[in-house]
Formats: sequence, C-alpha cells, structure tokens
Amino acid sequence: MAQELERYRYWLAVTLTPGIGARLAAQLLKRFGSPERIFSASLTELESAGTPAPVARTLHARTPLKAAEQELEKLRQLDCRLLAWDEPDYPELLKQIADPPVLLYVRGDASVLGTHCIAVIGSRKPTPYGLQVGERLAQELAERGLTVVSGLARGIDSAAHRGALNAIGGKTVAVLGTGIDTDYPKENKKLREQIERNGCVLTEFPLGIFAAPQNFPIRNRIIAGLSWGAVLVEGGQYSGALITGRLALEYNRQVYGIPGNITNSASWAPNNFIKQGAKLVTGWEDVVEELPTPVRNEILARFAATQPESPQPALPLTAELSDIARALLGILKVDEARHIDDLVESSELSSSDVLAALFDLEMKGLIRQLPGKYFIRALPAAP
Repeated sequence: MAQELERYRYWLAVTLTPGIGARLAAQLLKRFGSPERIFSASLTELESAGTPAPVARTLHARTPLKAAEQELEKLRQLDCRLLAWDEPDYPELLKQIADPPVLLYVRGDASVLGTHCIAVIGSRKPTPYGLQVGERLAQELAERGLTVVSGLARGIDSAAHRGALNAIGGKTVAVLGTGIDTDYPKENKKLREQIERNGCVLTEFPLGIFAAPQNFPIRNRIIAGLSWGAVLVEGGQYSGALITGRLALEYNRQVYGIPGNITNSASWAPNNFIKQGAKLVTGWEDVVEELPTPVRNEILARFAATQPESPQPALPLTAELSDIARALLGILKVDEARHIDDLVESSELSSSDVLAALFDLEMKGLIRQLPGKYFIRALPAAP
C-alpha cells in the first residue's frame, strides 16, 4: 500500500496547493501533462497557463510537496486508496463534467464506481412518507443492479443508502463533504461501515476537513457527475437537493421527481422540477425507462435473468389479520404518523389490545414504528 500511495505524491501536492481548485488543477494538468511537470515548470510557464502569480510562486518553490508527504504519512495509517483521473478505473461519467476532481480519496470497493449509478437525494428533515419512499425506491433500483449514490446526510440520503443495502447484493456510494477520516454525521458511523463493505465512500477533500457548509455544494457536483440521473425525493426551495438537481441538468443528466404534498415545503424541489419537465416517478420503472437505451436494456436483461419462471402469487398478509389489527390498519396512513395514545382513543380499544395488534402489524411489515411511539402505515409492496 505504501508503494502504491507514493505515486500520488505530486497529485496530492497539486490538490493541496492553496488557491488551486478543481478547475485550475485540471487546467494545469491538461497544459503540462502530469503533476510532476507542473512542479518543474518555470514561473513564466505557470503564469502563462493561467495560474495566479501567488499560486505560481508557491508551485515553483515546491513547498506543497512537504504537505503532500505529511498527507501520505497519514494515509499510510488508514485503509484508504487514492484514485487519480488518469487511471482507467476513474469513473467515466464523472470525468465528463466541467470540473471533475483530479484526485479522489476512496474507502471500500472502488470498482462500484464503474457500474451504472443513479443518485437518490433529498431533505435532511424529511416527512415519514419521504423516508419510506426514498428507502423503498433505492432498494428497488439496487435490486435491478443500479448503484445508488447519495451524500450520507441525515434524512433522505441515509434512507437511500439503507434501501440499497436492504437489496440482496445491493451497492451504494456515499460522497462526503468532509475528509475521508471524518465521521459526519456521527450517528451514521455504522451505516458508513456497511457502505464500505457493500460499495464505497469517497471524497475529494483532504484529511481532517470538517463539515463546513460551503463544502456540500462542491460535494453535490460529484453526486450528480457520477450518476446517469438524480431522483429528488424531497427538498425545500434552497436545499442541497435542489442544487444537485440543477447540476444534473447542467451535466445533461436525467432529473426525476417524487411528487409530494403541495402544502408541504419539503415537496418544493421535486414538484418544481416536475413542473419544469422532470420525469415524475412512482416506481423504479419510471427511473429505468429514462436511462440511455444500452444502459436500460442491460439493466432490464440482467434483472429478468434473475427472476423465477413461474412465481406463485402470495396470499395478502391482510387476510391473516385480526379484526382489531384490521381496524388499526384502516386508521393509519402512509403520510401521517399517529401516536399510540391517539390510536387507543380513536379505536376505542384497550391499550393492551392496541399494543398487541400493532406488534402483529409491524411483524408483518404493514406498519412502521417511529421514535416516540408514533406509528405509520407502510407503503404497499412493489409489484
């Protein structure tokens, strides 16, 4: 691993140079052909390549190489690899955007970056309905062989990753707005570990970079760039999901929207994109239908090959319910969480009967329990 990392010394030096962002790094690499040649160029050559004078002097003095060596020393202690844009396994779709990161930090299986990816994104403060839809759609897409890309944030992003991991063999990619050594948010540490075992976590930010607000729009371009399209589940008028959707349009990728309640501010972004012509999504078929023809055919053929020839229809679980459970299921809705006290009062049943029926419904997957003893009806099973 140490010898493998050593080849990235000059790559790191370029990206760690103050004043060099993705666009200037790409510009210099295209001009000089390699990061080593950037550091051997004269001041005149650097400035004629569009490098600001202070940055040119820093490069010419080769001082960033010291920072690169320090970064390498830290990386040797981590289970992390680097991926430069001149390598064959650098994702092709990401390379096509205007400002692709020239160097990625990756933990997990980097080969998933070469698979067909779709972004599933949304609000950090979703509705219970949005959480269910995001998780189920991500699972359906992962079951069809698509890799789900999201940002490991609270809310819809986390639901999307969980949904992909629920699928047998499901793969997912988390794009961070921090250094690869930073756990953010803290409560997603276990989820991140699962992702690293069934996909990968990546970032372009150096080690030690914390979750600054300005990092996330930068991160969002990678989410959009990696993917054939972006599905917006929920998002407000000024949300990161809205930014990612706009970036996807800029990159000529498909944008999809899950329609939401028009009175809920969390539905603003997907509803607005749908109004402007984004594909309205009610299931995985709507997403796959808009993929490029070769990709769509590959996904559908692979999925068809995994299906049994004559599946036996299963009896509906509702046929096995008691009268009390059936009554409670009729009260609960998919878009409105109800507290257990409210259910006892509404049903006019004893609390012990309600608790037993709710337990039975939850075991059958017909309802879900939310924090604080709230319950919500689960979405119907996908056809």
